[in-house]
Amino acid sequence: MHIFTLIFVTTLAAGLILQLWLLQRQARHVTAHRAQVPAAFVGQINLQEHQKAADYTLAKASIARLQSVYGTLLLLLFTLGGIIDLVDVFWRSTTIGPLPQGIGLMLSVLLLMGLLELPFSLWHTFVLEARFGFNRTTPVRYLLDLLLQLGLLLVLGIPLLWAMLWLMQGAGHYWWVYAWLLWTGFTLTISWAYPTLIAPLFNRFTPLQEGALKQRIQQLLERCGFTSSGIFIMDGSRRSGHGNAYFTGLGKQKRIVFYDTLVDSLEAEELEGVLAHELGHFKHHHVLKQMALSVLFSLLGLALLGWLAGQPWFYQGLGVSQASNAVALLLFLLVTPVFGQFLQPLMARVSRRYEFEADEFASRQTGPQPLIHALVKLYRENASTLTPDPLYSAFHDSHPPAPVRVAHLSAQPSRQ
Repeated sequence: MHIFTLIFVTTLAAGLILQLWLLQRQARHVTAHRAQVPAAFVGQINLQEHQKAADYTLAKASIARLQSVYGTLLLLLFTLGGIIDLVDVFWRSTTIGPLPQGIGLMLSVLLLMGLLELPFSLWHTFVLEARFGFNRTTPVRYLLDLLLQLGLLLVLGIPLLWAMLWLMQGAGHYWWVYAWLLWTGFTLTISWAYPTLIAPLFNRFTPLQEGALKQRIQQLLERCGFTSSGIFIMDGSRRSGHGNAYFTGLGKQKRIVFYDTLVDSLEAEELEGVLAHELGHFKHHHVLKQMALSVLFSLLGLALLGWLAGQPWFYQGLGVSQASNAVALLLFLLVTPVFGQFLQPLMARVSRRYEFEADEFASRQTGPQPLIHALVKLYRENASTLTPDPLYSAFHDSHPPAPVRVAHLSAQPSRQ
């Protein structure tokens, strides 16, 4: 066996074993605490609601086990099993030129893998989410969303792939520097365009009507020194019963967005607390920090790809018989997550720290209680478990566990 094949298979197996072990811990911990509501939530969440959240978490863990095993086998089948090599041979047999061949290879493999993973998405939407009362989408809307996503992939992905492969082919030894500039420009452009050009393709965004709520929110924005292109209500209820809020965009395109499900379930002061938390991310420059970290990782990743693309063992070790720029890029995209998953706890820790900072900011603006009340309602209505396994949560969760987060907020001083 090729040495890199051994490294790849060993790392893949280790990652799978780790994920299955963490899921087992999560299921065991949630089951052990299913019979009693945590003390911090007694009187706010009843036992039936707590058990619904536990059952929802256990059901997601069960499908996650199957998906982890299935995804691992699928990756092995496409790499060492020879599917990528077969697709590559097919495209190289055509006479359309190296760049179109490379784009055809990458799109074929990614679309085929997406198609093979589609049953899990269907099960999650129409079985799991429906069983717990969250799914509100229809098969027609689901299909239209898929077709729209495919259209965006082709419209945005083909030019990007063309430019990337062109740079790999003709920009010299340091092509990856130019590719990094291209990728950075692309991501910034998408971030800028998403609120007004992309998101409205999927959802309807209605400006928040004049009234006490809007006046309250505008006063908060003024106190925080935040300017945006508007406050919008998104029709998230067309697809799901889950609620959320976020701000998106860059520069003058920034938008504040509330799901309609959130607006329907929260009081005005609770919505203000949620928004203050989101503004905390803005005031602490979390979005810019995450963007800077992403830009740094993309530079390091492309530099690594620049080296790997010239190593015969990289292709041979992953079951591909002939090296090419497109194959190198495709393998890199598929294999990097196998090795990068072990950094996940570090990234999750950074994200949880940001959440604490945003909570502290919200407490200074509105006091801790409005956000606490909003979070409790969100935990209840989204069926979020109140008792995740600490190790599983440390590895996977971008937000602090519910008891930890509420305790941290409760310790904050009340607004003067």
